[in-house]
Order: sequence, then structure tokens, then C-alpha cells
Amino acid sequence: MTSTTPTVGVLLRTWRERRGISQLELAGRADSSSRHISFIETGRSRPSEEMVLRLADRLDVPVRERNALLLAAGYAPHYAQTPLDAPAMETLREGIQRLLTGYEPYPALVVDATYQVVAANRGIMMLLDGLPEHLLTPPLNAMRITLHPQGLAPRIHNLREWRGHLLAQMERQIALARSEPLRALYEEVSAYPVAERPGDGEPAEPVPYIALPLVIEHDGQLLSFVSSIATFNTPMDVTVAELAIETMLPADPATVKYLRSLGD
Repeated sequence: MTSTTPTVGVLLRTWRERRGISQLELAGRADSSSRHISFIETGRSRPSEEMVLRLADRLDVPVRERNALLLAAGYAPHYAQTPLDAPAMETLREGIQRLLTGYEPYPALVVDATYQVVAANRGIMMLLDGLPEHLLTPPLNAMRITLHPQGLAPRIHNLREWRGHLLAQMERQIALARSEPLRALYEEVSAYPVAERPGDGEPAEPVPYIALPLVIEHDGQLLSFVSSIATFNTPMDVTVAELAIETMLPADPATVKYLRSLGD
């Protein structure tokens, strides 16, 4: 019988090719030689644990996949995967909640690697007012809520542009990491029908935004946001590495005024 499990050499070569760099360039980054890199990729040389981690770092391999590389090379995983509700994560949870609360009245949320919402502030919950129960039953999924025809999609005035941005974002993630759950989510949300809106197909007038905005209606008021996504630097835990904090910055004075009025 032959094993179908990829060797560490095959996995490293795959990551190197995804990053679009040569063996020589990787060798320079990792303080090694192209000959040694070639021997590792072809299985003629077994890399040390330190070398696996160094190559993974130079290739910017996601933390979860670094564990997979170590296992393929015959070593124990280096990074823990601690549930977010574990006692050891209490300080992190409290810090995230303070950050989200401090950002109010503007929307902000935290998602994991498959866009499951792990925390959200009142600004986000305000945008979700009136959505059907089946979309708000935990675990909430940010992509599903945004693009589902019964979710936020009918309220988004530039849905085609925003949908294209979100799907392209998911495509980049899928290309850089092996994630069947993320691929399944992409196939689901990309298949949702997109309703036509008045004015679709007409040339859009230039707008003075600094980035593509999310233009969404709430209670008869048109709101505009630009989003910013932050992750944790040098994470040592898979769970932490896969968290992303998204904040929605008001893109015009009218949105600022409206959101502040809700808190008065």
C-alpha cells in the first residue's frame, strides 16, 4: 500500500510555488542553500524542526498549516489551538470586547477563519435589525448574513461591487490556505442570486471615497462605511492567528451624524 499523505517536501514546494519564489530566493531568505532546499523538496533530506519552522516563516505559511508541515516531517505540532471560551483566553476575550465597545456607535466585529462571528458590538447588531431568525441563529456567519437574499443583501445599494469585493477576498484566502470549510462557504454564498436594483448597468458617478464603501440602508437612512481588517501580530496559537477584527469607518458626515444620534 502507498500513502497519499503529502510529504513535508511536497508541502513546502507547494507553498513556495504559491508564493511565486524560486528555490534560490527561498534559500537566501532562510540562510540555506538552493541545493539543500531542493533535497528537502525531493525527499532526499529530512529538515530539522527548526528548519521547517524557519521555512514556514519565510513562506508566510498560516499557523495552522505550520503544524501540518511539522507533522508531515515527523515532529509534534508547535502551535496550540485553544478554544476561545477557554479560561486561558479570558484576557483576550476581555480585550476584544473592550475594543469593540470602545468603537461604538460605529460597527465592529470579530470573525474566525470561516467568517463565523465570535464577537460583535451594538453597531453591528443595529445593522442586523429585522433579519430573519434562521440567519441570526448562532453560529452567525458574516458572509452568509451579508450576501444571503434574505439577509443584508437587499439593503446594500452597491451590492454587486461589495459582493465582488467579498468574493475576491475569499478567493485570495482559498488560494493561500487549504480550507475545505472556507471553500464550501464560498461555493454557497457565490451561488446566491443577486437581485437587480434600479440603475444597475448604468455608469456610476464618481464618488469621493478613499476606498470602496459599503452603502447600506438602515431605517430609511443611507449609510456609507469603509472597512478595515486587523489581525494579531506573531500569534502563537491557531485560534488567535485566525481571528480578524473588522471595523466599519463612516465614509461621510451624514453617516457619522446618524450613528451618533442613535446613542444620544
